[in-house]
Amino acid sequence: MLPNLIVIGAQKCGTTSLHYYLSLHPQISMSREKELNFFIFERNWHKGIEWYKSNFANKAKIYGESSPGYTNYPFFDGVPERIYSVVPEAKLIYLVRDPIERIISHYIHQYSAGLNRKLSDALKGFDNNRYVCCSKYYTQLEQYLKYFERSRILIITQEDLYAQRLKTLQEVFRFLDVDDTFYSPKFTNIRLKSSGLRRKNRFGLFLKQMPGMKVIEQLPSDVRWHFERLLYFPFSQKIERPVLDESLRRELIDYLSDDINRLREFIGYNFENWCV
Repeated sequence: MLPNLIVIGAQKCGTTSLHYYLSLHPQISMSREKELNFFIFERNWHKGIEWYKSNFANKAKIYGESSPGYTNYPFFDGVPERIYSVVPEAKLIYLVRDPIERIISHYIHQYSAGLNRKLSDALKGFDNNRYVCCSKYYTQLEQYLKYFERSRILIITQEDLYAQRLKTLQEVFRFLDVDDTFYSPKFTNIRLKSSGLRRKNRFGLFLKQMPGMKVIEQLPSDVRWHFERLLYFPFSQKIERPVLDESLRRELIDYLSDDINRLREFIGYNFENWCV
């Protein structure tokens, strides 16, 4: 069984929540492990097609997975070509959000995992910076347009997914040609918000490196997140949201504006609440 739906990102734009909402629909079967990263050569491409197929089961009209790393060009190159070579008829969903807010959220995610640099230091060198490149949404999208028709790509915003959830999910369901009247009370849940992330202290980091802890990494991502939150909570601290220096903010806005304007023109959406 191969997927006919791939959520390609972007990182920190609500892909975990969307994956969960999609999994609730009776006509959709999402992979148990959210981020398969199969089409990333440096990650799981070597595991082969049979391994990839093994992640999709049950009877459904739509089979899908969600790997935000699929829009991490140029750090992970050749992903759209590999997807097209295996599932050329797949539909793609790309979530985006205010690009500056995404960068800050991305940094918080890395900081919670042990990154020791300040935000300003982490953002040095825009042209070859993973945080910044992931927010160049049109540049990422261009890589897919070389292989996939526009009609096979749906672009939605995290802001709409959270503020107008039912309307946005109906749009997603129509795009996938499944019952768009489906509703679940679990649609009210939001998964893996950056505001809930915590940074491990020295003992927490030591605990993570202990023999046997690798077993936790084999758990499904949703289960793993809740388990780690309980396990490491006493050995971690709340992360204060970093304040982006105003001059650096302006530099980022100037740098990203051309890319974001190209995205606006491409999909005919203003993103009026974005700072770029």
